[in-house]
Amino acid sequence: MKKEIKLSHVDEKGMPKMVDVSQKTETVRTASAHAKVSMSEEAFNLAVCGTGKKGDVFGTAKIAGIMAAKKTAELIPLCHPLNIESCDVAFEYGEKENAVTIISTVKISGKTGVEMESLTAASVAALTVYDMLKAADKSIEISEIYLMRKDGGKSGKYERKK
Repeated sequence: MKKEIKLSHVDEKGMPKMVDVSQKTETVRTASAHAKVSMSEEAFNLAVCGTGKKGDVFGTAKIAGIMAAKKTAELIPLCHPLNIESCDVAFEYGEKENAVTIISTVKISGKTGVEMESLTAASVAALTVYDMLKAADKSIEISEIYLMRKDGGKSGKYERKK
């Protein structure tokens, strides 16, 4: 028998609602998200060497990701505006596959989680990599956007199984 799951962003009439977090306990909450950007060898070399026409691809993508995390509530209708205390966007280079893995990590002390902020940071950082390199390769592919882990709050820890 399947367990019925009640969605928190839907009221009893099936209409969207913002979750009431006023009675929740404030805890330290963290979330990390993943995104992958695959590209041609030429675009990959431009990015890694910092010789693209638009400048520092990864520095620009890092700032874009951090800014996006801070603006998540403006982009996703039912997200709470949060006072983000820490946000990092890191890059891992896969030379064999001409791909970049983006890992974003967001942290707050608050009443609601930061999964959406972390996913937004990784996504916008990936889109920025595309924007910075599209002149060299319009076939760049963004994939594998997912939550890696989260901690804090009533539901506790989650870690994605590989």
